[in-house]
Amino acid sequence: MIQRRVIVVLAFVGLLTGVWGSPAHTAADRDKLLSEPGVYGTFAAFGLAEDWAKQDLPTRIAHLTAMKGVVEQHREKIAIDLYLLRGLSDHADILFRIHAAELRDTQKFLVDLQNSLMGRNLKGAGIMNGMAKKANYVPGFPDQVKADLKAASEHGPNPYAIVIPIRKNAEWWALDQEKRAAMMKEHTEAALPYHKTVKRKLYHSSGLDDLDFITYFETSKLEDFHSLILSLERVKEFQYTRRFGHPTLLGTMKSLDELIETLAQ
Repeated sequence: MIQRRVIVVLAFVGLLTGVWGSPAHTAADRDKLLSEPGVYGTFAAFGLAEDWAKQDLPTRIAHLTAMKGVVEQHREKIAIDLYLLRGLSDHADILFRIHAAELRDTQKFLVDLQNSLMGRNLKGAGIMNGMAKKANYVPGFPDQVKADLKAASEHGPNPYAIVIPIRKNAEWWALDQEKRAAMMKEHTEAALPYHKTVKRKLYHSSGLDDLDFITYFETSKLEDFHSLILSLERVKEFQYTRRFGHPTLLGTMKSLDELIETLAQ
């Protein structure tokens, strides 16, 4: 019975690819959106409705088909990454990471998603907004540190993703630039041993959310990530942290079809 269900799901996923994989949509420049400053990053987490598993397979497939259509349509303007949190986080079941040149494009996507057939099965678990900016402190670092930071980070096969919101206290912002730069140099040096196996991206959230930063990580070596966090908690800069996590989101990176296959079973 289980094997038959999996076959049916795979058949429907193939059908979805045929339905929504037409050349009608032109994808946004993903590399540009993920690398340039001034781009907005949004993390939108959702839980599945309690009766999701009770719905029959054709109904779930129809709702997931609608979700895929919304995602593919909006990928013309925005970059959308998907994650499965279920089984690793009690805060939500799925996560969307969205990059957009204009935050209103992200808003339009999320409104269309929640207005779709799938939307009635999604319970909002939290949205965090931030912006990518040029590095504030790196230009003043020693040449060797800057060279080490340019080395490629590789998240490895079947990576996990971790999202940690951060808020600094008032004392941090009262420090002058030189003192903050010295502490961020110590912060960076503590993180460098894990630079190759833990990929990181920082989003600035002050004024866009009740946060100062959103830190995003990708890695297939959770033991390295664990050691990285322990190292960062020992530096002086961490003493100025008012909020770290709450929530911390942990999940696995999925393609759209992989997520649909998982949720349909």
